[in-house]
Amino acid sequence: MEWILLESADQIEKIKENQGYSLIFKHSTRCSISMMAKRRFELDWDNLPADMPLYFLDLLKHRDLSNKIAQDFAVYHESPQMLIIKDGECVLDQSHGSISVDEAVSVMA
Repeated sequence: MEWILLESADQIEKIKENQGYSLIFKHSTRCSISMMAKRRFELDWDNLPADMPLYFLDLLKHRDLSNKIAQDFAVYHESPQMLIIKDGECVLDQSHGSISVDEAVSVMA
């Protein structure tokens, strides 16, 4: 699996228009908790559907995009944070230690 860097508002619009599931992982490169959550997530990400796009947002570079995500998907901004988007709607919002590939897979069943 491979991250798709989330670096523009246009990408967020494409995620909203996508049919099916997309994942957004919001990460602070200066936060040890965020680093641990990302590492733990990447250890299990092979259990996700192979065709699901995985978007990676660097919060330090793109706080404006994080704010847009919070507004567009009606979620509270957190870091680290994982969102599962289905057909333009957020169906799962997890943060910190609750970020889990297993939980992500369970909402797609």
